[in-house]
Amino acid sequence: MRQSTDVRYLIVPGWQGSSAEHWQSHWQQVLPACTRVEQDDWLRPQRQAWVAQLQDQITADRRPVVLIAHSLGCVTVAHWAAQASPALLERVRGALLVAPADVERSDCPEPLRNFAPLPNSKLPFASVLIGSSNDHAATAQRALAFAQAWGSAAVILPEAGHINVQSGHQRWEQGFAWLYQLQEQALSDAQCSA
Repeated sequence: MRQSTDVRYLIVPGWQGSSAEHWQSHWQQVLPACTRVEQDDWLRPQRQAWVAQLQDQITADRRPVVLIAHSLGCVTVAHWAAQASPALLERVRGALLVAPADVERSDCPEPLRNFAPLPNSKLPFASVLIGSSNDHAATAQRALAFAQAWGSAAVILPEAGHINVQSGHQRWEQGFAWLYQLQEQALSDAQCSA
């Protein structure tokens, strides 16, 4: 595991949170300086409240941050980035967006519909979006469309489901490769703009 003292990691779970068996919980245990966004209501998410909690977590610590989001957490990151101040946006070194939820799909669960419409503006920081060829929450085509709109590098995994406990992704060690790719891209971007 690469150690980095100047960057912190912020886990951004999706609907219903991430259980102890979820890869996000495993990563929180093994990554240095890693915390998670806690929501007041995991079952009936409200867009404004979820975005506000993310904002509070980013505001609370002045260190640069890498966001590690899953499902509705990816949508929360996109909504936050669309309205955050430039000063806060500058703190974000990158975002790993895993299995984003398509809250505009016709069979979207009712509690998630208030997150629509999805922001379609480019994220002002490096991002890598990981989708799946058979994710019930977003088709591969929709995941690629999100990546294009958000300016994210895109990876579509074959038959990986929703990349959660149910699809067999408890520790998801191979996901670290994309996290490191993201960090290297962010570092390269920072050097280019210096």
